[in-house]
Amino acid sequence: MATRRNSTDDPLAPLTLAVGQEDLLLDRAVQQVVAAARASDADTDVRDLTPDQLQPGTLAELTSPSLFAERKVVIVRNAHDLSADTVKDVKAYIGAPAEEITLVLLHAGGAKGKGLLDAARKAGAREVACPKTTKPAERLSFVRSEFRALGRSATPEACQALVDAIGSDLRELASAVSQLVADVEGTIDEAVVGRYYTGRAEASSFTVADRAVEGRAAEALEALRWSLSTGVAPVLITSALAQGVRAIGKLSSARGGRPADLARELGMPPWKIDRVRQQMRGWTPDGVAAALLAVAAADAGVKGGGDDPEYALEKAVVAVARAARSGGR
Repeated sequence: MATRRNSTDDPLAPLTLAVGQEDLLLDRAVQQVVAAARASDADTDVRDLTPDQLQPGTLAELTSPSLFAERKVVIVRNAHDLSADTVKDVKAYIGAPAEEITLVLLHAGGAKGKGLLDAARKAGAREVACPKTTKPAERLSFVRSEFRALGRSATPEACQALVDAIGSDLRELASAVSQLVADVEGTIDEAVVGRYYTGRAEASSFTVADRAVEGRAAEALEALRWSLSTGVAPVLITSALAQGVRAIGKLSSARGGRPADLARELGMPPWKIDRVRQQMRGWTPDGVAAALLAVAAADAGVKGGGDDPEYALEKAVVAVARAARSGGR
């Protein structure tokens, strides 16, 4: 079998190594190779295998020379779980890859199966990074890149609103971007995202809370009115406000440390630690106390203790935003 040199930017390089744990990015890495192969040869034979399907000797069978010199793409998922004997087969193959065959290895990137990972890199594999997105900023960057890839403009506020509404699932974020691009003409702004996605009660209530604890009173009030107009229950909003303020209080009183350590200590996911750290600027212990009192009063108001639940919520939102800026003074 002839040895070929890999190209770092060629999807038809003999060996592509997709490294990480983000399923959407791993699937896209595979799809890019398959699309390139079928563009070159519509009859490309694609074999998509899991570790239990790739037994010792299987790779040799799949990559053996063909009378018809057909193009093949062999995909090996969870390559870090391959047996020791199969790893030997793969290492031997990548040292002398076959013509017209592209091998795609999907590897989690951790310590497990590191020998195969190192061997693939040493062989000059074309590598595609597929890291798990754990930070809000990474998801925001992903949404921006999705709009750019589709040739459309979206305002920074729209991108943030989409992340706030959808959450951490990249597949859902990508799907939402595609839907907006297909349905909306011109620049996509926050109002457009609101029309499509603030129907998610939990998301819209937390948008109100996020804007309030950031001291952005006007935006928090706008989000509040939109949430109420779309049928979000007032009790969900007071609950979100309470959680937001309590998170500020917990983190401000916690000992310093890495997000992962603080997450375990406070019972929050690491990504939320990063977000709350950004939100807690300007807060003081007096501000937290004042905000919690305001939220408690609003909660009583929306549960029958007052005549106007909406007014009670507006007062609470303004009080929380003021506390965020002035420590409750």
